[in-house]
Amino acid sequence: MEPFRPHLARVSAFALIALVTLATAALVVLMPDLTALDRTGFVLLGALVVWFCWRQASVAALPDEDGLTVRNLLVTTRVSWAQIVSVRFGDRPWVQLDLADGDTLAVMGVQRADGERAQVQARRLATLHAERTRTPTDD
Repeated sequence: MEPFRPHLARVSAFALIALVTLATAALVVLMPDLTALDRTGFVLLGALVVWFCWRQASVAALPDEDGLTVRNLLVTTRVSWAQIVSVRFGDRPWVQLDLADGDTLAVMGVQRADGERAQVQARRLATLHAERTRTPTDD
């Protein structure tokens, strides 16, 4: 099954990764008055920003027959289809799953910033959920 991934956030994150990498390299190479400690600090700061952007670019929701693996910015969560009560946008910039235990789970892989594409992806996720939780008494 095709994963759910944001489009605009991925493009922006990869562009920022390239920009920060080039800027950090240029700063370290072109500034002769920097000490080794300064250079190390700039490289570490650049690496931290690149890591954060890479995590943003890698957010996704990975469906399979048994459930959904949601990889958000910092945490990856696995839920079965039966644990999901509903799929909705709500008031957040990304899709939310209402779970059977009363909790909600953000799905940053489907982001409102993607416009109509996000609406299509949200409907696809809701359809996958409905197909995998259908019971004999469903219409």
